[in-house]
Amino acid sequence: MKKIILCLLVGLMVLNIAGCSKVTPEPKEPEITGTLEEIMEQVYSGIEKEYPRNAITTINDENIEYFLGTADIEYDEAIASEPMISSIAHSVALIRVAEGADVEDVKAKIKENVDGRKWICVGVEDDQIIVDNVGDLVILIMDKDSETIHESFLSLAK
Repeated sequence: MKKIILCLLVGLMVLNIAGCSKVTPEPKEPEITGTLEEIMEQVYSGIEKEYPRNAITTINDENIEYFLGTADIEYDEAIASEPMISSIAHSVALIRVAEGADVEDVKAKIKENVDGRKWICVGVEDDQIIVDNVGDLVILIMDKDSETIHESFLSLAK
């Protein structure tokens, strides 16, 4: 009988210790949710500057090198926003990287290969090209005011 009571007491102590131990949840990585079109709209709405009317283009195998400089990346979907007709060098692309793909490798390939002088009469300098990410969402910004657009993008992370 004493052994049974002793076993019960030890069991209760173990449960008490386990129940009172502090479990710290893993910090959640920031992410940006929504469709790429919704995210693009939110990026622009966070900027005071007015941009000329931009066309949203789906990036696919036929135009990926024009927008991103390389076809050698793994992605699920991508869009680009550029003026339809303008004398301003401006391009913003959002790329959702494929599951399991190396985001840092994708960013490096884009940064290394994208052409800031792809437009006929205008262009941006290398320091005006930003390639960054939040989670699996990569942004490419080519604009003379790329920092402002970048800050707007980063502010969407939750």
